[in-house]
Amino acid sequence: MKVVAGLSGGLDSVVLLHLLKGEPGIELAAVHVHHGLSRNADAWARFCRQLCRKLNVPLQVRRVTVRKAGKGLEAAAREARYAVFLKARGDVVALGHHLDDQAETVLMNLLRGAGLRGASGMAAQTPLGSKYIVRPLLAVPREAIAAYARDHKLEWIEDESNSDEALTRNFIRRRVAPLLAQKFPAWRQALARAARLASEKEFLREEVLRGFLRSKGLKAPSEAKLTEMLKQLTAGTSGMEHDGAVIRTYRDNVFVEEKKAVPAFVPLTWQGQSSLRVPALGGEIRFRRARGEGIDAKFKPLQVRLRKGGERLQPNAKRPRRTLKNLFQEAGVPSWARERTPLLFHGDDLVWAAGLGIDVRFQAAPGARGWLPEWSGSSSY
Repeated sequence: MKVVAGLSGGLDSVVLLHLLKGEPGIELAAVHVHHGLSRNADAWARFCRQLCRKLNVPLQVRRVTVRKAGKGLEAAAREARYAVFLKARGDVVALGHHLDDQAETVLMNLLRGAGLRGASGMAAQTPLGSKYIVRPLLAVPREAIAAYARDHKLEWIEDESNSDEALTRNFIRRRVAPLLAQKFPAWRQALARAARLASEKEFLREEVLRGFLRSKGLKAPSEAKLTEMLKQLTAGTSGMEHDGAVIRTYRDNVFVEEKKAVPAFVPLTWQGQSSLRVPALGGEIRFRRARGEGIDAKFKPLQVRLRKGGERLQPNAKRPRRTLKNLFQEAGVPSWARERTPLLFHGDDLVWAAGLGIDVRFQAAPGARGWLPEWSGSSSY
């Protein structure tokens, strides 16, 4: 197995490289990302070259240009590093993140109001293109890593930016962490444990989403697409496209409909036939004869239209006439479906709305002949 160690030259990455060098069965190499953000960046690259020559580990030094483009400097630098990792020649990219990094990451994400994925922190293993990112030291505290380095007389470099408390992580590490340790000695382990639990829930959500998509006859998305879909679903975003379908959410429910060109709606007239096709809505209205219920048979012809806004309906004589918007909300009809719900009008008066019922003014009296309309459309499912 080809393993590429991310080597910054700092304590964590130096210890990781030293540990991996002693592991049997792996073909080890290293990669150093030269961000060019520090006046010492060239010196760090030289240090990594010297260390890798000493350990007889092949090293690639990759220079990158960090473009903030609306992101913070830390996020932009991380994005540039991962672009290098993606192109690294190996099956696995190993990084030196440890327990303190994990606890700090979870705490920062929670303070930023992150959801379940943010609370999951960093994964011990995560896909990156055709390879994997692994973090073998994720459960190891910083002091244990430092002790290993001292015991093996290892040398490393110190990034001067680690003392800059204007950076959120440094502020947490230098100011917040010592205070937490005084009151909660096991705060790092507690946050790491919470991250594992959140990660397990995130995994279950991913499996549920995969199963849901399969049940709708849709292909399983890639890991990256699945992550993005979960993020959007959690945020309540509607209109995601996947495998020829559109996925929408409403009131914690997920709806899927086929993505297809929708013809323009043209009002239609019903004159008493048993069914009326509505091609623009992908369905038909069936009319069943009845006695003492439905639309009184004396009201025809009727016209099929869509809502324009402001329409009102009174399906129940014991309740007041209300706007369609209120009735749709009460019935749990998603906003996008309301605009494609067929309505029956008699002149300018609204008679019936699919899923809501018949206005009391047009309901058949006891014993009178009536028509019961039933909408069978290719709506979201």
